Amino acid sequence: MNLADRLVELLEEFQLNTIFGIPGEQILPFYKALANSNLNHILVRHEQAAAHACDGYFKSSGKPAVCVATAGPGALNLVMAVSTAFKDNIPMLILTGDNPIASKKTDEFQSFPLKKIFKTCTVKSFNPHTAEEAVDNFARAMHLINRGPVHINLSKDILLNEINKKPLKNYDNHFFYNYNKIQKFINKSERPLIILGSGALESKEEIREITEKYQIPVATTYPAKGLVDENEKHSLGLIGNRGLERSKYAFENCDCIIALGTRLSERTIKNTDEVKDKLIHVNIDNNCLKGKFRVHGPVKEFINHINFNNSSNWLSDILKIKDSKYTDGIDDESEPLRPQSAINTIYEVFGNNRIVNDAGSHTTWATILKKSDDFGKLLFSGGFAPMGYGLPAAVGSAIAKPQEKIILINGDGDFQMNMQELATVAENNLNILMVILNNSQYGVIKQTQRNVYNMDPFEVDLTNPDFIKIASAYGIDSARVTSKDELKGVLACVKESSKPFLLEVVVRQEDIPLPK
Repeated sequence: MNLADRLVELLEEFQLNTIFGIPGEQILPFYKALANSNLNHILVRHEQAAAHACDGYFKSSGKPAVCVATAGPGALNLVMAVSTAFKDNIPMLILTGDNPIASKKTDEFQSFPLKKIFKTCTVKSFNPHTAEEAVDNFARAMHLINRGPVHINLSKDILLNEINKKPLKNYDNHFFYNYNKIQKFINKSERPLIILGSGALESKEEIREITEKYQIPVATTYPAKGLVDENEKHSLGLIGNRGLERSKYAFENCDCIIALGTRLSERTIKNTDEVKDKLIHVNIDNNCLKGKFRVHGPVKEFINHINFNNSSNWLSDILKIKDSKYTDGIDDESEPLRPQSAINTIYEVFGNNRIVNDAGSHTTWATILKKSDDFGKLLFSGGFAPMGYGLPAAVGSAIAKPQEKIILINGDGDFQMNMQELATVAENNLNILMVILNNSQYGVIKQTQRNVYNMDPFEVDLTNPDFIKIASAYGIDSARVTSKDELKGVLACVKESSKPFLLEVVVRQEDIPLPK
């Protein structure tokens, strides 16, 4: 067999069963092998969408997917979406084709230093020069993939090279940490606070059991929203920029912070130096560790080594704090509709469904008003926040959860960034309700221009296309509504449908509440 055949065989062996991509000349040997496999390939219409779909697939299923592109332009189209996944530590495997090694020069048609580019936005970027090296790189990629995106660049001639089938090398992690000092510190703690990041996903059930048993207050970062059911009393919701009053009070008054699987970016804790003496930071990425107690290793191993104290008295103190409520306007029925009123109406019907949103003013309301009872019930573009994430991420979510109706909430600006993926939605008859909140502007930028720079709006007003006609061109049913009654009527009609549907909601131009 050649390398392409072996790689497809390995993908099947490691149950990387879902692939998003577009074929191209230099990656065609892989596609020839793929055509004879049982792997599920989803043809997207832009490579950026392939990586965003992998992102949505993982957040919905907990399993990594694969994105594939050809040389040069195809590979570079992946970069922005791969960077988004990298910022949020989303596992995925990226395979790119390339010109033959024997003839490759920097000035050759579609040649570009892909390893150097992907090195900046992946956990590891490989550029094998032999088929045997490529297989070893795959083994190493499987060892690293739980940390985030991993890239393998595959020249066409290497893909065609014959290879003997051999067992893969074992690259298992070997972590060791003396937990005695940490255990003593936790034993003395009377007011602990756990902060969860998405790196704690593999320990979700253990964390839920421990925090419930010992009534330990838990706050989450944006990427970890729902790891602990936000309806539970010990779940304080988001911490940081959009944190509620209870999580803020707990952070300011705790005597021990246990940060699990989070980078602790400035959006979570503005200055970690101020709390370093009471900070226990656990992460598989050694480069991001902060605080006095730094544990390099998986969250599950830490959880299994540590004993916790009952914190019910401390939790009772926290629960006396009244959380700030962003409820202004959610019941307003005037026209044009207020965006928060539209989103709240959608949640009244589909609040338990998986929600995908994008970047922009609608994201604030979609996040604030959504209580997640599980990880992956609210998908968004996290620490990088590119426009255009929503539709392809919803594609990935719908592929991961075909039995569910996926709800996409988009703004009119970001929907147009990747609306070519309506073709992917239609072709696969995906069960997605695509909501476009149309305010004919880049609302956040307009608000910033006015409030921060004291300037008149400039290049932020949009002349939008007819979204209904565009949906029709793809064979997708659609509707446009301007009132709450019309919105409720359409939502009731599409609730039992399993077909894709595009819903344009005309909303007023309105500022969003700014982070505290």
